[in-house]
Amino acid sequence: MNVHGKPYRTIWISPQDSRVVQIIDQRVLPYQFVILDLTTVDDVAHAIKDMTVRGAGLIGATAGYGMYIAALHAPRHSRDAFLEALRADGEKLKITRPTAVNLAWAVERQLAAIATGSDVEDMIDTALRTANEIADEDAEFCRRIGEHGLALIEDISRRKPGEPVNILTHCNAGWLAFVDYGSATAPIYAAHNQGIDVHVWVDETRPRNQGARLTAWELGQHGVPHTVIADNAGGHLMQHGLVDLVIVGSDRTTYTGDVANKIGTYLKALAARDNHIPFYAALPSSTIDWQMRDGVAEIPIEERDAAEVSQIAGLHNGEIFTVQLTPEDSAAANYGFDVTPARLVTGIITERGICEASETGVLSLYPEKKSAP
Repeated sequence: MNVHGKPYRTIWISPQDSRVVQIIDQRVLPYQFVILDLTTVDDVAHAIKDMTVRGAGLIGATAGYGMYIAALHAPRHSRDAFLEALRADGEKLKITRPTAVNLAWAVERQLAAIATGSDVEDMIDTALRTANEIADEDAEFCRRIGEHGLALIEDISRRKPGEPVNILTHCNAGWLAFVDYGSATAPIYAAHNQGIDVHVWVDETRPRNQGARLTAWELGQHGVPHTVIADNAGGHLMQHGLVDLVIVGSDRTTYTGDVANKIGTYLKALAARDNHIPFYAALPSSTIDWQMRDGVAEIPIEERDAAEVSQIAGLHNGEIFTVQLTPEDSAAANYGFDVTPARLVTGIITERGICEASETGVLSLYPEKKSAP
């Protein structure tokens, strides 16, 4: 993606120092564009926990680079001590965000790859190579998601010639949530680049406003027409024929098609079903949990700091301020995600194509996983 005309990924190795990982600080977007250095495992853990980086794919890529940083700092006097330190650092990373399956997936992939190294130096090289592979795969898979999802938008465009295709999305499943392209936004960018007239309804996505702050910012950087709406406006727009398609991302999807995504997604799916509007989840296969069958019962739902609900940050006279929204003595609950049952999901868009949101549909794209329980 381009930022002010310059191409960026969301995470990369510093050109000046290969021991430093660099990221975009998403906490201060869209008001400021800040690049941060990560040099320790604690830096990486804090970046994931406090949502300096966020989104399933980017969390996974960050964890991958975090394990490379762990390898740089692990004791080198013995192979066993080196690997034990990596396992401990991996556990530290895995507990930072429990809902996103990409996090544990990336850590375990790194541990398996590093263990094949012949000596400590080879294991460090393997950690860097694997981190780069995870990042490159994430970007490539999202590009393919864009190609497959483009067909859905093209079909709608043909059926309403001369009119824009109105797409509603929730939270940020754009390039900021991955290494590049995004999942839910990848088909939108692909359609825009093909000259298709698209317009995006951007849910503000309380309480952290990732839609209003991040999705709107990146769509603007790419020149995609969009309108920010209050979260509760989506159903009204659907009732009045102003939404042609809903595309959301996912932080964990069961192999049976249940989709965990940012809180409020389930309500959009219900409104879409009531108004006969197709509802798709776009996600790379690294987001699929091949062990969980019942998403509502099994997927852990992160509960975040209540202050994210009771307070809000914004720009005033060039400075970012946080203000109180609720009475000081009112309790607040902050559930980070909800689960949309497969029955409400029209289909799942992955790097291998589009499938029905069901065990049969998912396994038709990933037949090698048929040994899953």
